[in-house]
Amino acid sequence: MSAGTKHRTHGPVQTKLPWWGLLLPAVAFVALFLVLASPASSEAHETSGAMASVARVADFVQRTLGG
Repeated sequence: MSAGTKHRTHGPVQTKLPWWGLLLPAVAFVALFLVLASPASSEAHETSGAMASVARVADFVQRTLGG
């Protein structure tokens, strides 16, 4: 036995996204990326460590997306 479903639409559905709903995730992404790729250190071993972190994140994203 399957239950019947009724879809009633009373016109177009409108959703309003607050300004911070898009800005907050974008700011968080940029901040985290800057922490990973921080060029603030002028020493070579610290810079290579930051690049290794970025490479690990990129590898993780690539494996997660199945590429």
